Formats: sequence, structure tokens, C-alpha cells
Amino acid sequence: MSAVIGAFAALVAVAVLGYVIGLFGVLRKQDELVLSRLAFFVATPALLFTTVAKADLGTIFSVVLVTNLVSLFVVQVVFLVAVLIWRRTRSQAAIGVLASSYVNAGNLGVPVAAYVLGDGALVAPIVLFQVLIMAPIAFAVLDSDRLGTGRRVSLRTVVTRPLRNPLTVASLLGLLVSLLGVRLPDLLMRPIELVAAAAVPVALVAYGLSLSAGTKDSITLRRDVVLAVALKTFVQPLAAYAIARWVLDLHGPALLAPTLLAALPTAQNVYVYAVHYRASRTLARSAVLLSTLLSIPVMILIAGLLT
Repeated sequence: MSAVIGAFAALVAVAVLGYVIGLFGVLRKQDELVLSRLAFFVATPALLFTTVAKADLGTIFSVVLVTNLVSLFVVQVVFLVAVLIWRRTRSQAAIGVLASSYVNAGNLGVPVAAYVLGDGALVAPIVLFQVLIMAPIAFAVLDSDRLGTGRRVSLRTVVTRPLRNPLTVASLLGLLVSLLGVRLPDLLMRPIELVAAAAVPVALVAYGLSLSAGTKDSITLRRDVVLAVALKTFVQPLAAYAIARWVLDLHGPALLAPTLLAALPTAQNVYVYAVHYRASRTLARSAVLLSTLLSIPVMILIAGLLT
């Protein structure tokens, strides 16, 4: 078994631990929110900051960013064409586009990048692009579609919203430290690194715990969901692979990072956005759950084929 497959086995084992803990009631369903918030607001930002601050910026903003942008464009165009034919509203289209392309870069992407690929900084450009570009554009569409309710959202709110995301702030601070070439004192870095070490296990236990809750919430397999899940789980990694292999001329292990990160499932944030804007909640919920269940075997298959 290759080192990559072995790393995936370790990740799956920790996620299974979270599932078993939830199954036997050691932790409750609501505890998943606590663990997820701990990972999202504390541990993962610490990990992103420490890895990006020490990373080679040329490595971060290279293949992964290019393939991510192209694969995003491919799946989003396909979904938008479909919803135009199906005559969906702008809000439905916005949530569907996010469900088909907005990857779980925080809770699952960071563990995969750090433990499987050996470089947590690889996920930084994806986090930054999604939070600084994708999300604000989606919010602008969703907000404009909601103007008839009498609740206007200012341009300032839309523009500054990404700066309230701890992953974005941590990544930007790490980029600043790296660009300036500053070496922060050990007295400051050691506690941050200690907290960062908790990011992977806490996120994976929360991930497994979320799966143990089952599918009590309504799940649908209507064509919007099937298309979004198929695009996210299969088409996006295939597009990333095609660009990396036949345009950028990468081979072997060099193909792994862009393809693997493109295969990450739909982010749970998409469901949060759908609930907040009261738009396509069932679509978002179904896409998150189904893509999450499918993503692990797909990523293991990709790792096996490309290593």
C-alpha cells in the first residue's frame, strides 16, 4: 500500500471513530456543531496560518489554483445551462452552482492536504478564492433576488463579509508573513502550532459524527440534486485532471494534488447559505450529504490510480 493510501486509511479511521462515537451516544448530534466550530474558528485557522506563513508562495498559487479555476468554470457553466433550460430562479441557480462546485476546503480539504499531500498550504488558494470571490458573488445574487422582501443588503456588507471568515483572515495573515519574510518568535508560534495540531483530528471526528446522525432530514434525488452531485463528485475532478494532464503536462504524483482537491465534497457552508436565504434548502442539504458520502471512495480511488 502506498504512503498516500496509507494516509487516507488513517484519515478514514479517525472519521470512523467519530462515526462510532456518535453511534454509541458518547457524543450527541449537537456536539458535532461544537467540534465543527472548534475546527472552523480555532484549529483550522491556526493550521492555515502556520502552513501558509512558512510556504513557498510560488508553490501555493500554481497548478492547484489553475486547475481549480478551470474545473469550477466547467461545472458551473454546465449547471447554469441546465437551470436555464429548467427555468429556475436566480436564487435556485446560485445555490445549485455552489452545491456543484464549492468544495469543503476547510473541514475536509485541510486534513487531506496536510496529511495525504503533506502540505496544508495547498488548500489555501481554494479557500481564498471561494471566500473572497465565489461567496460574495453568490451573496450578491441571493441578496438581489431577495430585495422584494424589503430587506436590502449594502455593498459594504457584501464586500466585507469575507473578512469575517476566520479561514480567510488566517490565510491572508499567513500570506502577509510569508511575503514580508518575517520569522515570528517561537514564543508566539508554539502555542499556535499546538492548536493547529488539533485541526485534523477534530475536523475528522466532527465529520464522522455528522454521518452518524443518519438521513432523518429530507433528502431528494430530483434532477437538480443529481446534476449537482454528479458535477461535484465526478466532473470537477475529471476536469481538473484533464487540465493538469493534457494542458499543463503533469504526470504521476504531480497530478494528485489538483485532482484530489477537486474531488472534495460540497461544503456544509452551502446549506448554511441556503437556510439563511431560504432558497433551495433541500437541494443544498441533499448535495452536501450525498457528495460527502461519495467523495471518500472517489478520493481513495484517485489516490490509488495516481500514485
